[in-house]
Amino acid sequence: MMAATADFPRHPSREHALFLMREMLRIRRFEEKCAELYSAAKIRGFLHLYIGEEAVAVGAIHALEPDDAIVATYREHGHALARGIPAASIMAELYGKQEGCSRGRGGSMHIFDAATHFHGGNAIVGGGLPIAVGLALAEKMRAEPRVTACFFGEGAVAEGEFHECMNLAALWKLPVVFFCENNLYAMGTALKRSESETDLCLKATSYEMPAWPVDGMDVLACEEAARRAVLAVRSGEGPCFVEFRTYRFRAHSMYDPQLYRTKEEIEEWKKRDPIVLFEAFLRGQSLFNDDDSKRLEDEVAAELKKAVEFAEAGTWEPVEELAKFVYSERKPG
Repeated sequence: MMAATADFPRHPSREHALFLMREMLRIRRFEEKCAELYSAAKIRGFLHLYIGEEAVAVGAIHALEPDDAIVATYREHGHALARGIPAASIMAELYGKQEGCSRGRGGSMHIFDAATHFHGGNAIVGGGLPIAVGLALAEKMRAEPRVTACFFGEGAVAEGEFHECMNLAALWKLPVVFFCENNLYAMGTALKRSESETDLCLKATSYEMPAWPVDGMDVLACEEAARRAVLAVRSGEGPCFVEFRTYRFRAHSMYDPQLYRTKEEIEEWKKRDPIVLFEAFLRGQSLFNDDDSKRLEDEVAAELKKAVEFAEAGTWEPVEELAKFVYSERKPG
């Protein structure tokens, strides 16, 4: 049991409820637009959509302070939006335009933004874990009261980096919180087919750190779990591990034929759509109505329209600058 605790209300204020709903809706509509643009060949390369997992990013990221660091995965559009990177900047990045947050060089899997302390998505499974541990070590050495949040999928738990990083984080009592997004399938491999021990929290506790699972389809549960973990980490108790049990409604990527799971399973999970569930809860609490729904949809639609227009009007990086930031120029002498 963590020593640092706090009470987090299950019944949010109307203002906070609308904020959470809007943020989840922004991610959902952004991803749907990305799928549409990908089909129109406006976005190219790999594209991994976050549809179905919105409650995790929104709940967890808004438990952090603005100067806390975030390390994400290749399915990071939702994290980036929740962190506050402008939708226009992200969309331009997906288009490959130099007005994008990574100058069009990162694309879908390598979104980065120094201003918001978003230390990038990572195309390598588990690749963000050592980076997060390094960032947390730096903060501890500087005696800064900052927390580093590391997002990764359950597939990363099978990687050597996971075990090395968990060990060092616990050994050095680093201010890092490990947010595992368990969507049951690492690409097309079910968790039970790749892990002899499928209790991920049990793996984490073997490194002597607090760990617990949470319903990743419930934004309030995600927020509460994240706030408790961040509070404990920031107070100097060392790292924490939170397993968000969630599900992606779309395929692993736009190239994925999705032959490893049944349509019935997907439809069953869609009954637990985090946006639908939260809306039903809020309506039951008289915190949300039809006018709110229309207003939020209109606001999000307007934001997305501007984001696409910004990306369409963006410019390609000049050919003569393609080697910039890739090779260092040797200075005379």
